[in-house]
Amino acid sequence: MDGEWQVNDVFEVACVGPARLFRGLPDLRRLDLAAHRRHHAPPPRRTLPELIALAEEVDLRGRGGAAFPFARKLAAVAAAAARRDVRPVVLVNATEGEPASAKDKTLLARTPYLVLGGAVLAARALDAREIVVGVTDDGAAAHSLLSAVEEVGTVPATRVVRLPERFVTGEGGALVRGVNGETPIPPGRKVRAADSGVGGLPTLLSNAETFAQLAVLAELGAEDFRAVGTPEEPGTVLLTVTGPGRRRTVVEASTGVLLSDVLWQCGVEVGQGVMVGGYHGAWLSPEKAAAVTVSRRSMSEAGAALGAGIVVPLEEGTCPLGEVARVAAYLAAESAGQCGPCHMGLPAIARSFSSLAAGGAGAEALAAIERGSGIVRGRGACHHPDGTTGFLLSALDVFAEDVATHVAKGSCGRPVRRVLPVPGEESRESGLRLTVDWSRCGGHGLCGHLLPDVVDLDVFGYPMLTEAELPTRLVRDAVRATEMCPALALGLAEIPSAAENGRPARAGARRRP
Repeated sequence: MDGEWQVNDVFEVACVGPARLFRGLPDLRRLDLAAHRRHHAPPPRRTLPELIALAEEVDLRGRGGAAFPFARKLAAVAAAAARRDVRPVVLVNATEGEPASAKDKTLLARTPYLVLGGAVLAARALDAREIVVGVTDDGAAAHSLLSAVEEVGTVPATRVVRLPERFVTGEGGALVRGVNGETPIPPGRKVRAADSGVGGLPTLLSNAETFAQLAVLAELGAEDFRAVGTPEEPGTVLLTVTGPGRRRTVVEASTGVLLSDVLWQCGVEVGQGVMVGGYHGAWLSPEKAAAVTVSRRSMSEAGAALGAGIVVPLEEGTCPLGEVARVAAYLAAESAGQCGPCHMGLPAIARSFSSLAAGGAGAEALAAIERGSGIVRGRGACHHPDGTTGFLLSALDVFAEDVATHVAKGSCGRPVRRVLPVPGEESRESGLRLTVDWSRCGGHGLCGHLLPDVVDLDVFGYPMLTEAELPTRLVRDAVRATEMCPALALGLAEIPSAAENGRPARAGARRRP
């Protein structure tokens, strides 16, 4: 294929074990239809009972994070369609809202016919009326997918729907709402897509990798599919590994291999700890990360989960709490904002985490994080509050020594190098921070009411400020607060650059040779 979109906007790939999803890669930048047919035999058409039995035999699970049994989804959609006497819809979730994930974009950009093949296989077994693919990307992945759809002429017809790139867009209910022309946020009440999804019809909703795995399973058969991986979890899994300079490599790994072997293949080490499962995932200590294997069971025993296959080692030389505080602020801003735990709880917890990281209110900030997390858990309209607080509490546990240092001394002395990816962070920051002239401040507390996202008040009404950078969206409110301060004690100051602080500037992304 030609076109400038295919040259630079594609992530690197690697394999630990035999290549299945990545067969033919990385020798070819993209498998066009001819190349796809050279590397993948066309899977035989399967009836619905045959496809359900095949998925059950290898315990095929969804790869979007929840690991729900695919056979049960197939059966539920078929039953709902029969009960209502309607034809269902197949919906491929390729939105990939997790900032550190790239596996679905990589599949669509480099081997799109595999994803389409699995979707067509399921659609024909269900006699579905259409296939819908939800994306947030308008670069290589979207162009590659659209080209493949046009070239292969799928039956039933396939349409691609582009949605806003937000963290919550990939949640199943949010995706369905977006495809239906509504605001793509999780619904206030739980509605199973299998009962009512696209256009109100029973919908088979699963992740892009899940459909690619289905195509491979149908091509190989259950016995050959089980030839790699563990007996309980056969096959392979896609992992997105973030390395220095936020370089990302998508790895196809046989289940059961050591996570440390995957990191070695990508040229990275466990560092201070490893995040697995994304920003609704958990942290592993260096000791656990060195011993854990790539499997649901092993991750669960270590207190984590594979989730969507996101792996981010935290390199040495950066402040762990400062890194996590950035993500906490991002997750609070990315919520649907439709319930109290998201609208009020998460921003408050994020502010407390920023205070802890920046050395403000130490023990009080730590207590506020733990108390706030206990209040919001289990009370949200969707999983976002639970996923976010689980991630933050995991960080407090794994980086307990750093927490103690920040509480006792105010700081660990290390800069925040922005290792964890936060979308649009640069555009959201202003280069300014709040200051207080303590000779003037009378503890009126007005600044805390005008800028609750930035200013916490102590028990006497005095502001507890951090060195954190003001988001651009709050600069106007900050100026207003300085003007309205009764004692004219509140001010704004520019944050010195990295060079002025005597530390190296943040390095740009690197590519592996």
